[in-house]
Amino acid sequence: MVALGFSPNCQTTAMGIMPHQDVQRALDVALSLDIPFWPQLPKVSYFEDMYVQALENFPGVRIDPVHQKIDFNLSRFEEELPSYFEKANDPGTFELTKEFSLVYHRFLERDLSHYIAIRGQMISPISLGMKIVDENQKPINYHDEVKEVLFDFIQRKVNQQYRELKERNPNAFVWVDDPGLALIFNALSGYNEFQAKTDFESFLEGLEGPKGVHLCAKPDWDFLLKSKMDILSFDSFSCGAMIVHYPSLKEFVERGGILSWGIVPTYTELLEQETVDSLMEKLETFWEGLSRKGVDSERLLRQSLLAPATCNLLNPDKEKTVEKAFGVLKELSKKIREKYHLV
Repeated sequence: MVALGFSPNCQTTAMGIMPHQDVQRALDVALSLDIPFWPQLPKVSYFEDMYVQALENFPGVRIDPVHQKIDFNLSRFEEELPSYFEKANDPGTFELTKEFSLVYHRFLERDLSHYIAIRGQMISPISLGMKIVDENQKPINYHDEVKEVLFDFIQRKVNQQYRELKERNPNAFVWVDDPGLALIFNALSGYNEFQAKTDFESFLEGLEGPKGVHLCAKPDWDFLLKSKMDILSFDSFSCGAMIVHYPSLKEFVERGGILSWGIVPTYTELLEQETVDSLMEKLETFWEGLSRKGVDSERLLRQSLLAPATCNLLNPDKEKTVEKAFGVLKELSKKIREKYHLV
């Protein structure tokens, strides 16, 4: 495990994707948390989409912002590969430019030094390689040569972002977003589960700083919890009752792993049914279950962060419910930290 440099103590952070169209407003909301992040705002620009951002400078790719399409061609990949390898030692090849995320650069312009930590994100090569297809509609992770380059490419992009954030705050970390991780355990996946585990372990091993993974899906939890991961961010509102039964969760906590409990729903109908007290009760039920399995309660609290349950672009009220969820999250964190005397 990599030392974080700070104690989480049930402080707040959130996932990257937000429904805002006002960059300034989204940044202000993100910066209101204990551990702020740079928002990904796909409703501002197609280039702010997490899949598009990750593919800047990847060989064989063309981005079509007019038709909002990512085009990958295998022959073009092979043609462009020598040129890509020539630029692979240049950090600029892996930077997130202003064209692909104005929001990221606006975030870097802020004074981020006084926060206990700051956080970034990047789509995982597993999810990216399952989403992006070749000219025959075949996921690019099914091509061994492309997959090998992709995993190395995303690893370098994560490390470049980590270095840039670390210049602004010594406790920076970046987690990889893996919404498609559950797909590899599908019998129809076509991506060998054993190979996926090997690829993922190698990917994590090459990351600089704390190694974090965020997902809202329901994967093979043992696959993740037994990996070299330091931080797991997950939808505990939907999955908490399931994950607490995994013995590997106890092992993860005992070896210093950080859990970011996504507990505050961001869908209007769900949030309206909850209160700070009901969400606190839900969390404490999970924690009590782990305590009965032998997890040290104080240690668990020290190694926990709190977050919204999921990202959300679908509410009819656009950003209003999401902002309300952030407010509930901050109240919940305050109440828990006061009750358990967390500094």
